[in-house]
Amino acid sequence: MEKYQKIQQPATINFQQKMSYKNQLKNIKAFVFDVDGVFTDGSVYLMPDGSMSRVMNVLDGYAVVKALKRGYPIGVITGGNDPMVKNRLNYLGITDYYAKSSDKIKDFEDFKSKYQLQDDHILMMGDDLPDLAIMKRVALATCPINAVPEVKAAAHYISAIHGGKGAVRDVIEQVLKVQGQWQEDDTRSV
Repeated sequence: MEKYQKIQQPATINFQQKMSYKNQLKNIKAFVFDVDGVFTDGSVYLMPDGSMSRVMNVLDGYAVVKALKRGYPIGVITGGNDPMVKNRLNYLGITDYYAKSSDKIKDFEDFKSKYQLQDDHILMMGDDLPDLAIMKRVALATCPINAVPEVKAAAHYISAIHGGKGAVRDVIEQVLKVQGQWQEDDTRSV
């Protein structure tokens, strides 16, 4: 009997987490994302001239543009400082870009204050240890499937999609669909 209980308990927890996650989608008013491992696959390409390059996905870009067009604030908080990342995010319309963040909570509080948001209206997607402090505060903590184990353990939802391959779109699309905001329109492909 004891063996049976040990097997059943994790399934119950996962079911409860899943139901909680689905219920939270309708309350989300804003998004916060990390960059490396979320908007990108976490790889850094070293160029012959010594510069570094990253790759982002147009599926994520489309969802970002659609969410911004619908009035959802999007903040990006990263420890990195790549000018090309900033250019890409600006191109998509993201103006709340916190680069070289040594205190992600401070930048998160700045983002919340700017839009008069509460923790319980924010979805955060992170993939590594520096993202945990924010993930533990928001209504809906999410991560791509390639996140580190500690982040997966803290997440309410783990996307089946890798960072840099559409994980950002996955969570934005789910929120917008639940809230009736995903309909076809003239959102540009990016």
